[in-house]
Amino acid sequence: MADVPDRLEPSELRASDADRERVAEVLRQAAAEGRLDLNELDERLGLVYAARTYADLAPLTRDLPTGDVTPLPVPGPSATAVDAPATGNAVAFMSEFTRKGRWVVPRTFNCLALFGGGKIDLREARIPPGEVRIQAFAIMGGIDIIVPDDADVHVSGIGIMGGFDQGATGEGRPGAPRIVVSGLALMGGVTVKRRPRRKT
Repeated sequence: MADVPDRLEPSELRASDADRERVAEVLRQAAAEGRLDLNELDERLGLVYAARTYADLAPLTRDLPTGDVTPLPVPGPSATAVDAPATGNAVAFMSEFTRKGRWVVPRTFNCLALFGGGKIDLREARIPPGEVRIQAFAIMGGIDIIVPDDADVHVSGIGIMGGFDQGATGEGRPGAPRIVVSGLALMGGVTVKRRPRRKT
């Protein structure tokens, strides 16, 4: 019988999405208070979302007044999903696509609604640091995009005999993700709306 490996130290166990988000929120708050400049914030957020274990997360807030925010893992077996970005494409042809809940946003997300509809909700999604792009094409169809109300949003799509709502364009809080929405609405519509993040 194969040898059973020794139980890992708590710091070597895998961190969850919620753990990473808690550390990221502490860093964003520190930047808002002037404790970190934007370059430091960007660098640390990159390390947060690349972190795999509690040991990877612990040093990122060690020099901040909030102290150690890395939660201790719960004893007992647990399963952690692999942090892989969702597919970068979605198509609805006389049908519908949906991206919502806890999903990992790719750097570029292309979507097409042709005689159909789509919904993209980023309020609970894991958005990588830096900039993500959503390229939305609605042809005699509709795509609804919901972004967190604290995000930095830039909408630059074109409407031809249709509408491409640009009302959500605006700056977010320091350290917030930047979301760029572009594309085309041809006899269709693309709406982008700001909504508060969902409580988890």
